[in-house]
Amino acid sequence: MATLANSVIDRSVRTASAALLETEAQTQVASLQGVEALFFYRPDTAEHTRRRRTAAARLDRMAALETLLTLPVGVPVPFAALDAGQRRAVRALPAGCADRDRTSVTRRAVRPVHVDLAVVRAAGWRQGLEDAGRFAPFCRRAMLLTRRPARLEEKLAEADFYGIGVFVAAGDGVEMVLEPAPYRPLRHTAAAWCFVEELYQGLR
Repeated sequence: MATLANSVIDRSVRTASAALLETEAQTQVASLQGVEALFFYRPDTAEHTRRRRTAAARLDRMAALETLLTLPVGVPVPFAALDAGQRRAVRALPAGCADRDRTSVTRRAVRPVHVDLAVVRAAGWRQGLEDAGRFAPFCRRAMLLTRRPARLEEKLAEADFYGIGVFVAAGDGVEMVLEPAPYRPLRHTAAAWCFVEELYQGLR
C-alpha cells in the first residue's frame, strides 16, 4: 500500500473534507489497529498541559482505563464507597491520572485528543472497506482511492451501508464522493479511550 505520509495528500484530503472537520483539526499519519491511516484530530490542550505538569505516566492499559471510567471527573469519591476490588484498582492507577489521599480518589485524566476522521489509502475496494472498518468503534472513517472504480454507484451504496466515506484522487486534488457517517458511540468504552491514548503516544 502506498504511504499516506505525503503533504500533498494531507492537504487534498483536508480540502475535500473541510465541511466535516473543525478548523483547529491537525493531522498525523500513524499505524493503529494494524492499519496505516491519516488521522484528523483535535488536541485537548488543557489535558496535555496537565499531564506534562504532573509528569503523568503512560495511560494505555485497559484495566486502568476501565477503572477511570467508573469515576467522575474532578469529584472526590470516598474509598468507603468502593468495594475491595475497586480500591485495589484505584491504588494501581498510573501516576498522574488521579489524585489520592487517605480517604478519597479524584479522577483527573480525560482523553488527550479527539479523533474526528481516519482515512486509509485503499489498495483495492474490498481491502479499503476492511481497513477503514477497523476504525468503526473509534471515529469517522473513510477510504482514499487512487482512481474512480467501475460501477461506482453500486460500490458507494455498499460503503454507505457500512458508514464508510469515499475519497477519489482527481487530478492534483481529491474529491469526496461519499461523506462518511457521523460517529455516534452508544457509550464510552475503555477500548475507544485506549485507541486515543495510542495515537497520543505517537503525537508526543
